[in-house]
Amino acid sequence: MKQAEQQFLKELEGKLWNAADKLRSTLDAAQYKHAVLGLIFVKYVSDAFKLRQEEIKADLANPEHEYYLDPADFSEEELAQEIAIELEQRDFYTEKNVFWLPTESRWQFLQDNGPLVIGGADLEIDGKVKKITSVGHLIDNALEGIERDNQKLKGVLNKLYSGLKIDQSKLNELINLIATIPFDHKSLNSKDILGHVYEYMLGQFALAEGKRGGAFYTPASIVSMIVEMIEPFEGRVYDPAMGSGGFFVQSDKFIERRANQKEIDPLTQKQKISIYGQEYNHTTWQLAAMNMAIRGLDYDFGKEPASTYTNVQHPDLRADFIMANPPFNMKEWNTGVDDNDPRFKYGQPPAGNANFAWMQHMLHHLSADGSQALLLANGSMSSTTNNEGTIRQALIENDLVECMVALPGQLFTNTQIPACIWFLTKNKTARTDKAGRKLRDRKGEVLFIDARNLGYMKDRVLRDFTRDDIEKVADLYHAWKTGVEVNGIAYEDQAGFCKSATLEEITKHDFVLTPGRYVGATEELDDGISFGEKMATLTAKLSEQFAESATLEAEIKKNLAGLGYEL
Repeated sequence: MKQAEQQFLKELEGKLWNAADKLRSTLDAAQYKHAVLGLIFVKYVSDAFKLRQEEIKADLANPEHEYYLDPADFSEEELAQEIAIELEQRDFYTEKNVFWLPTESRWQFLQDNGPLVIGGADLEIDGKVKKITSVGHLIDNALEGIERDNQKLKGVLNKLYSGLKIDQSKLNELINLIATIPFDHKSLNSKDILGHVYEYMLGQFALAEGKRGGAFYTPASIVSMIVEMIEPFEGRVYDPAMGSGGFFVQSDKFIERRANQKEIDPLTQKQKISIYGQEYNHTTWQLAAMNMAIRGLDYDFGKEPASTYTNVQHPDLRADFIMANPPFNMKEWNTGVDDNDPRFKYGQPPAGNANFAWMQHMLHHLSADGSQALLLANGSMSSTTNNEGTIRQALIENDLVECMVALPGQLFTNTQIPACIWFLTKNKTARTDKAGRKLRDRKGEVLFIDARNLGYMKDRVLRDFTRDDIEKVADLYHAWKTGVEVNGIAYEDQAGFCKSATLEEITKHDFVLTPGRYVGATEELDDGISFGEKMATLTAKLSEQFAESATLEAEIKKNLAGLGYEL
C-alpha cells in the first residue's frame, strides 16, 4: 500500500475511534461495538447509493447511453421531474449490486432530522407522517427500511438504538461525526476502505472487551496465514464457529489477489464460491451477515443463530474448505449431544474439552478431496487425558493430518494460551486441487512447521505477523505439497523450522504432534526430552564441574604457596 493510502487509513482509524469514544462512557464495549458498526454500515450503503445516483444522472445526460433523456423532448420542469422519477427506480441500483434505500434510510435524512427528533417529532416520509420518538428511534426506523427493501438483510441489522440508555444528543453527535467518514478515495475503492474500517474496529473492540471480545474476532494475520495455506479459490467454504466472518472476508481478498494474478475476472471467480457459516451468538451472527452484505458476498448462515453441536444448520453440507477458530478448551459442550453421534467417528471427545469435537465435526462435513484448518490450544497436540490421545492416534493412523504449525505467543487479544494450527485432508494422493496446483502423493507424510520465532511485537502486549512471515510459511507449505518451487522456494527440511516426517517417526514419538519434537528445536523450546532425563544429565554435569572446580582451587592454592602467599 502506498504511503498516501496508509496515511488516509490511519487518519480514518483515529476518526473512527473518536466516534466510539462518544459512547464509551455510557455504554459497555459490547453495546457500543454494535452501535458504532451499525451506523457505519448505514453510512457506507448510503454513500454507495449516492454514488450510484450520480452515475445514473450522468447516464441520463449521456446521448450515447441507453438511459439518455433528450432535453428536446421535455420542458425544463418536466425534465427535472423525469430525472427525479428515474433516480428512484429500484432496478437501477440492484442491477449494480447496490442496496436500494428508501428515503428514511438515507444518511442525509438521518443528519437532517437527528436534531429535530430529540424529545420526539412528527416527520413526513414519502408523503406520510410518522411519529419518531427519539434519535435512536430514527436510526432503528432507517434500519427497518433497509431490511424491508432488501430481503437479503432481513433480520440481520441490529435495531437496538431505541433501547440504548444514552443521551440522545450524544447519539446525534455520533451521526454527525460518522458523516465525516469518507468512503471514497482516488486509489482505494469503498469496499476496501470499509473492510479496513471493520477489521480495525473489530480488533479495537476485542481489546476493549477483553477475554469476552475475542470470541468474535480472530487476528487478521492468523486468518490470512490459514487462507493463504488452504487457498479457498473455488467451491464450498464453511466455518462452524464463524464469529464475525473473518475467514470469509480473507477468502474474498485471496480470491481477488489470485484472480488478478491469473488475469481472470475476480467477480466471476467469486461466483464460484459458496459460503456457509454457523454462529451461536445472535448479535455476532448479525455482525457476520452484515460483514458479508457490505462486500456483496452471497452466504448461507442457516435459519438462525444456533449451537453447532445440538442444532446443525447445514446437516448435509460437504465442504471443500473448512476453516475455524473455535473456543479453546470449551467445557460442557456435549449437553444434549447423542453419545452415538455419527460425527465422532474417531473417538468420543471428553466433556471437559471440545477441541476434538470441533475437529471431528469439521471432518464429518469435509468433502472427499477437501481441506480443513483449525486453530486449537497447544494441548491438543500432546494431551493423552480422557481419550484425547486415542483420538489423535486414530487421526494420524488414518493419515488425515497433513500439516502442524506452532504459533508464537501473544497473538490473541483474549487469551495467552499458546496455539497451533491443524491442517487435515482426506486425500493425500497426487491430483490437481481447486486452486490449480498439481499436488504430489503425500501419503504417510506430515509437515511440521515451528513458526514460534516469526512475527514482531506491534505494541507492548500483542504480537503480529508481517506479510513476509505469512508468505514464507504458505510458500513452504505449497512447495512441500507440490514438490516444485513456489515463488523461488523449494522445500527442504530446515533445522529448527520445518520437517517432513513419516507416520513411523510420529509413532515413535507416541503420536505427539508438537513441531518442536521433529524440527530440532532448542531444548528451551521443546526437544522431546523429559524433564527427569534433563535433570539427571544436568546434575551429573554439575557434579563434574564441582569436582573440576575443587581440583583447580587446590592447584591455585599450591601455586600461591610457592610464591609465599597463603589463602
